[in-house]
Amino acid sequence: MSVLKYLLSGFALFALIGTSNAQQKNRFNAPIGVFDSGTGGLTVLEALLTLDAFNNKTGQPGADGKPDFQSESFQYLADQANMPYGNYAAENKTKLLQEHVIKNMDFLLKGQYDLDGTHSTSPKQGVKMLVLACNTATAYALNEVKDFSASQQVAAPVVGVINAGVKAALAYQATHQKGTIGVFATAGTVASDGYPKTIRAMAEQLKMATPSIVSQGGFGLADAIDRDYSFFAEAAKEYRNDYKGPSVKNSNYKIDTSLLSIYNFNKADNKLLCEYDDKGKCLDIQLNDPENYVRYHLVSLLEKMKKEQYASPMNTLILGCTHYPFMRDTIRRVLNELYQLKFNDQYLYRTVLAEHVELIDPAVETAKEAYVELRKLSLMNPSAGQKNNFYITVPNKNLSDVKLQEDGWFTYEYKYGRSEGAQKKYVNFVPFDHKNISTATYDRIKVALPNVYQQIILSNK
Repeated sequence: MSVLKYLLSGFALFALIGTSNAQQKNRFNAPIGVFDSGTGGLTVLEALLTLDAFNNKTGQPGADGKPDFQSESFQYLADQANMPYGNYAAENKTKLLQEHVIKNMDFLLKGQYDLDGTHSTSPKQGVKMLVLACNTATAYALNEVKDFSASQQVAAPVVGVINAGVKAALAYQATHQKGTIGVFATAGTVASDGYPKTIRAMAEQLKMATPSIVSQGGFGLADAIDRDYSFFAEAAKEYRNDYKGPSVKNSNYKIDTSLLSIYNFNKADNKLLCEYDDKGKCLDIQLNDPENYVRYHLVSLLEKMKKEQYASPMNTLILGCTHYPFMRDTIRRVLNELYQLKFNDQYLYRTVLAEHVELIDPAVETAKEAYVELRKLSLMNPSAGQKNNFYITVPNKNLSDVKLQEDGWFTYEYKYGRSEGAQKKYVNFVPFDHKNISTATYDRIKVALPNVYQQIILSNK
């Protein structure tokens, strides 16, 4: 969908303007819904909690020393049971993906959450805005979400992350020497062509020259960050038969053994697993750490640019998955390593890699867009915000055909073997707790997203 069509598609705007004053007043204190396939969207929530880009009295651009959403409350939903979303396109299940997204929107707009294990539910408040903090969901289901919201008795405006990230990337290009814009996203988001289409459409709208663009599907990276067993098993000490990530034997995401010194994988603490023959020779390699996924995909991206002879080095990289900002420091460090890398006294990647690469995190731009929409529709909460709530999907173990792996989540085959329209309750919606989110993930959130972490702690009291 082009930028112009997006701006003109006033589903939520016109539906909301048409509601009664009483309905509007009842929605002032409703929370804002933030959705992602996993915990990556918490980076967007952190931006929402900390944004100070506007004057709270006038709504005009300019910081006033006060958080812009200080009076708002939030509901966060992670569809952990059905993630990673990036693999649905490769499995030809985009309709199933859209079905998952709409079910999640229904939960946020109304819904009840499940009291896990008790077969009972508890009501919750519906949200007044939907923030799709998931690039893949935005790429494949933004229009469907807008239509679904418009069909409700009181529609909610919908904000997605792709437009926000593109705006920031083009703003950087407009003030710096032109270079290639890299899109580093899930395989599903890359397959949708959502970012390149939006980049070209928005550049045309802004009367900018069509930028050079390169995309890299980070197959397995978001999964590893969220500790999906098919891609990262923290306790694994040897080669696994149920591993699904890049490997020497994976024809679609092949680890090139001639590039091993360039990947420079971290081999400590079983972060790289090998299948050995009886003579101790490594026959296959499996990645078992998010950093190694970053190394594999950044090298793959630059090798692609060299092979396709890109004329402009990459100077902008959109982190097109909300999980990827968790790895920002690693991405920056690996890019610097690759810029300095020499082979036969020649720099290996400087023809395709700028010395400084601007890392674009769409989260802040998404938060700004949400604020503008909220004020435009007169939906700001005039009083103090309520407690924030955090929900996650878990497998519905009462389904007779459900297939679970040893960690209690859906098997890969079951997850992507389902078909849309089955009208089954595949998941339960439950609050965050230490049973459904690992200690390592909580520790990562505590360090990277301190404001979100504090709100999660408060939500459990």
